Amino acid sequence: MRANRRRESSPKTGSPSWMVTYGDMVTLLLAFFVALYAFSVIDAERFQAALLSIRGSLGFFERESGIVERGQGLEEELLADAQLRGVKEKADKFLQDQNFRGKVTLVLDKRGLILRFQETVLFDPGKASLKPDAKRTLNVVATFLKQIPNQVRIEGHTCDLPLKTSLYPSNWELSTARATTVIRYFASLGVPGERLSAVGYGEYRPVVPNTSEVNRRQNRRVDILILKQELGEKEPVPANRN
Repeated sequence: MRANRRRESSPKTGSPSWMVTYGDMVTLLLAFFVALYAFSVIDAERFQAALLSIRGSLGFFERESGIVERGQGLEEELLADAQLRGVKEKADKFLQDQNFRGKVTLVLDKRGLILRFQETVLFDPGKASLKPDAKRTLNVVATFLKQIPNQVRIEGHTCDLPLKTSLYPSNWELSTARATTVIRYFASLGVPGERLSAVGYGEYRPVVPNTSEVNRRQNRRVDILILKQELGEKEPVPANRN
């Protein structure tokens, strides 16, 4: 009897059984909330592309003039450049005063500020001659460009669909022809030629994947890039300039 009593009164070692169950529950809850957080993180680039596609399908493809932010860090870095910040403020006010809704989008780029025109604003499909309304639009833009000292690069872009015209054997020719058409028109309006350059990228610089007609309409565009001054200073200098 005494031996039995001693065994019954001896303390138990180890954690209580309920703590094991409790620990498992806490671990599962932690894993659950980690998974919820992971699912809640959105890829910003994919979200932007999806948003633009939805806008296009609803008939709001051409946006009002305004800055499209490419990440807060990039915007802060670019607008820390006082001269570029002044150009951006002038462009915003100028285009709003001209009621350029649906014709041009302002985009901050690591190279500077882009005035982005969709294909249908300036050109008919497959052509490189300016539409009558396009000249009136570019007249206004030229007035603004003459007010700033920055170098200006005209960039032509297309989608990935092959051309159905013998005039332009590839998208490179069409995109380059459109860029040079715009540059010649600006020069005829008095924008200094030494500040202008043109380049055609064809289908190789899309803003969104060429996976639908809505996306392709976004990629068929002409970008007027106002280079930030530190990049503009690296442009070739005319031989007759001191």
